[in-house]
Amino acid sequence: MLGVLPSLIYQSSTWILPTLLSVTLHEAAHGLIAWRLGDDTAYRMGRLSFNPLRHVDLVGTAILPTLLILLQAPFLFGWAKPVPVVPQRLRSPRLGMICVAIAGPTANILLAVFAALLVHVAVYIPAGGQAWILFNIQHAIQLNVMLALFNMIPIPPLDGGLVIANLLPRFLTHLILLRDEYGIVLLIIILLIVPTIGHEIGSDWNLLTWLLGPIATLLHELILYSAGLVD
Repeated sequence: MLGVLPSLIYQSSTWILPTLLSVTLHEAAHGLIAWRLGDDTAYRMGRLSFNPLRHVDLVGTAILPTLLILLQAPFLFGWAKPVPVVPQRLRSPRLGMICVAIAGPTANILLAVFAALLVHVAVYIPAGGQAWILFNIQHAIQLNVMLALFNMIPIPPLDGGLVIANLLPRFLTHLILLRDEYGIVLLIIILLIVPTIGHEIGSDWNLLTWLLGPIATLLHELILYSAGLVD
């Protein structure tokens, strides 16, 4: 047990920086696009900052992901403080909300590409710290890919749900967005309850892996290819 603890601490330490950067950039991107499209709510509240403390949620950003890492869960799940956006202040509320929603996942993909490019620099770091840096880069790519894809699942209050809601007729938009709590319950069922039941009966019922796994693998390979890391 004593030998396992340092290993877990080391492993957890290679997720802290990628998690903070991913969450911060994701939320700041929402606020930045909203500001550029006419709603300065996030700007006035200081949510365009790259200071992680302005975006992290103690439970969703720190405690829950850490527990999942320590428990070696097959997925990483968490959340940050949502960036406040007032659709009526956007110059084009429906199109604007779609752009705001897409901004977060797009920022994560760009961060994943940037992390992959850093491998070319990391190889020049002394051997003592190189492995730790490379683990951070590896986790940054994995985390940002999964964060982007997970948030584009078309279930409110996820970003994909906001996109779908604003593509539908107006009366359906309001109906869907007023039922965010149902989306949260559905996500809990998909992420926690169904896999747990499957595990208890000896089956793999990880719906998130089934749904996002192939796309995540393809996107991960494309990012590595774009960074010149694979042929």
